[in-house]
This record gives sequence, structure tokens and C-alpha cells, in this order.
Amino acid sequence: MRNLTIKRNKTFVASLAKMKVYIEDPTAAEITINQVPCRKLGELKNGEEKTFQIGEQSARVYVIADQLTKNYCNEYYQLPEGQEDISLSGKNKYNPVGGNPFRFDNNQSAGVTENRKRGLKVGAIVLVAAAVVGLAVGFGVGRGVFAALMKPQTKVFTSEGMSITLTSAFRESEVSDHSAYTAIYESRDVAVFALQKKFADYPELEDCTLAEYAQLLVEDYEFLGAKVKTGDGLTWFYFTSTDSGNTTFCYYSYVYRAGDAFWWITFTVKSEEVAESMEQQIITWAKSVKFAD
Repeated sequence: MRNLTIKRNKTFVASLAKMKVYIEDPTAAEITINQVPCRKLGELKNGEEKTFQIGEQSARVYVIADQLTKNYCNEYYQLPEGQEDISLSGKNKYNPVGGNPFRFDNNQSAGVTENRKRGLKVGAIVLVAAAVVGLAVGFGVGRGVFAALMKPQTKVFTSEGMSITLTSAFRESEVSDHSAYTAIYESRDVAVFALQKKFADYPELEDCTLAEYAQLLVEDYEFLGAKVKTGDGLTWFYFTSTDSGNTTFCYYSYVYRAGDAFWWITFTVKSEEVAESMEQQIITWAKSVKFAD
């Protein structure tokens, strides 16, 4: 036997969710991940380090969020055969489409890269499918859908004391336990991700200004090139990312302070052309955010 030590580096991403650690084991399988039989080693909290006893054979070690998303929100590391102890580290990365997955450090093999691309592609399909189903359920089918999309009315959405005025083209999506989002609202063109960070859970944030909190997000989530801006009563930053299919997503992120928490609300738009045409509307939506306290 040998020891496998895994350090989950601390980050705001999926910070309240526990990551599950599995190892390839065809003789005592409890779950199958990407057609690989695995047994559970344990769980990792944000910032936690744990040591597990494993065999000396070559095997894959997987980190997943939950069983529902195990086949697209996962990361594996190929452990070599041997008797020496192994130490690994990693952290969750910001990617709403991919479920904010865990990523091992220095893990860039061709197989791992392909697995990550596949996960992002499947995650995007799941997200789009959920949005389409939500619209169909909310509006019905046929002419009802067309009419509602053509003439959306203003609509107020609320969650945990926060309210935001969007339109009837949006529907609230179910938030899974691992995502850590407080609320998600989706339309055909825009997804809105709202995340509450309570001072009771993060006392180090209580003395931060809005600009300081936004800068912490930029640095911790590694939003390269994003610059914090303030003006017109808003504090925000903007960044883009490109998925494995070369599709660009644009993110307009705004931060707010309620009585007992910070809120981070991000408007996500597919393609820079769409983002440019919707920028003023997004600003209007961002200004509509209010808090009960």
C-alpha cells in the first residue's frame, strides 16, 4: 500500500460544495465514471487536504461534484504504478457551463485535455436543453412560445432577499447542490448567475468595499484582463472565455452589498456581437437589483 495525498486549494469557486474523490477499482466498484468502475476514497472541503491509502497498481483518481454530473463535471489524474507516496493538488475553476469543475495542477496529458473538452461540450448541451425545456414549460408550445418571446413583459425574480427585474422571456432554473449558485435565470440569449456570499461564512469579507470584493473575485477566479470599474451607482468587471468549440462567451459581472452578504450577479451572453447589442439592456437589469434589508 502507499499514500495518496490530495490538497484542494482554497478558492471562492464552488467554495461551499464538497468534492468527491474516487479511484479506479474494477473489483470493488461503487460507481462508474466515464465507463471506468470506481470506488470512493472520501470527500474534500474547500481548502482541505486529505491522505488516502491506495494500492500500488496504476489507476485513475477522479474528482467529481456529484453523481448527477459525474460524466461531464469530472477530472482525473493517471496514477503511475509504484510504491512511492503521491501528492497532488488542485482547485475548482470558474466555468458555469462546465459546472465549475475541479482541476488538478500540472495535469495536461492528451487524454485529460480531451476529457475536459468533452465535459464542457456535454455541459453546454445540458445547459441549453434545460433552458429550452424551461421556456417550453413556461410558455406552452406553438404560437404561445412565439408570442411570448416576441413581446416579453417585465418580470421580477426574487431569491434570498434579492430581487431583480428581468422579462417574462426568462425562467428560473433549478440550482444543483454542487453549483454553489444562489439562483440562475435563463432566456434564449442571456443567462444570469447570482451568487450570495454571507459574512457569517466569510467573515474576512465584511470589511471589504465593493471594489475590493470585485478585485478579489478577479484575482481568485483568474479572470485574466478583467478590470474593476465603478460608475453610475454600479461596480462591475467584464471578461470573456472561449470553449472547446471556439464559441466565445461574454460575462458582465456586477457586485452588490446587502446587510449580511455580498452578491455577485453575472450576465452571460454568447458571442461578442450579441453582447454589444445587449449591453445597455444588461446595465438596466443590473440597476434593477434590490435587497429586502
